[in-house]
Amino acid sequence: MEIFWFIPTHGDGRYLGTREGARAVTYQYCKQIAQAADELGYAGVLLPTGKSCEDAWITASTLVPATERLKFLVAIRPGLMSPTLAARMAATLDRFSKGRLLINVVAGGDPVELAGDGLFLAHDERYALTDEFLTIWRQALEGEDVEFEGDHLRVEGGKVLYPPVQKPYPPLYFGGSSDAAMEVAAGHVDVYLTWGEPPDQVRRKIERMRELAEARGRTLRFGIRLHVIVRNTEAEAWQAADELIANLDEETIASAQRIFARMDSEGQRRMTTLHNGDRGSLEISPNLWAGIGLVRGGAGTALVGSPEQVAARMKEYAELGIETFILSGYPHLEEAYRTAELLFPHLPLNGLDDERGPAFISPFGEMIANNELPGQRKPATTAAPAGS
Repeated sequence: MEIFWFIPTHGDGRYLGTREGARAVTYQYCKQIAQAADELGYAGVLLPTGKSCEDAWITASTLVPATERLKFLVAIRPGLMSPTLAARMAATLDRFSKGRLLINVVAGGDPVELAGDGLFLAHDERYALTDEFLTIWRQALEGEDVEFEGDHLRVEGGKVLYPPVQKPYPPLYFGGSSDAAMEVAAGHVDVYLTWGEPPDQVRRKIERMRELAEARGRTLRFGIRLHVIVRNTEAEAWQAADELIANLDEETIASAQRIFARMDSEGQRRMTTLHNGDRGSLEISPNLWAGIGLVRGGAGTALVGSPEQVAARMKEYAELGIETFILSGYPHLEEAYRTAELLFPHLPLNGLDDERGPAFISPFGEMIANNELPGQRKPATTAAPAGS
């Protein structure tokens, strides 16, 4: 499996839904997180998109030169971008990053926000437009001269003159739970993403997507978007989960739920249904907690537990076909380290066997008494009773 982290360009802090413990998301802070993820051995980072976020393309382009190996999962927005312009942007960033760009296809799920950006199509129409957009985008990056006329888009003589490094184009990632979204994903994308639903729901999604892709002569890879709260013990992890929402009041939760209700995203509906705004029953599956979704849109569940427990849950998803895990935790800088130090040793990870090795166990910790290397922890011994 491969593990991604998250650049929180829409805000970060120690508690959800409050200014207490909040921190400014500056360029320097985003750079700290990206460099930590790069050094710790995360394969990539997801950059969110939308009016609440700093622009993902500009953020990624400023973080590429501050990192060495990290890949950047950046959104293209059908209906908000020209497909040929988006293709040129992708080719440039892929070349300038030496092949470290990944593409996240986002059709949008909040009609109010989309109207503010000038897009007034209904849900299924947006996915019809997305299908046309990706047809043009892929042809352009494959080096074709694009002549296309659809119901929503028209291109005459479209062409990308400077090709990307990755062939035929940077891999396409896509998350969508509706029938319309799944049809588009089956025809175009490389990696189908799901938010962190219980394993049985994820299994059914994967089975459906495999069938749809096979009917088109294609195969897909799969990824999942989750938060993570991992601590040395299960009790510590659940305490940390409770503390994360400790300052949430019912009015804030209700306000968030009203906003989610106006959205036409099937994925958001499925996330909301996991808790229905009720903070009384948030463990929806073993070690899977829906507390974050009380006020956070999009990914709203977290794996909570000891390193062994969280690793076991991730391996269950992996057995279903999940290869890429896009994780995050609050606050993102500290939790990037904690997740790597506690969780990575329990997982079969790709990309941690290069010449530098995994930084989270390198070189060996702090010297003991300025002279000795620390070894593995040994079981405590009990002194023998006197006279024995």
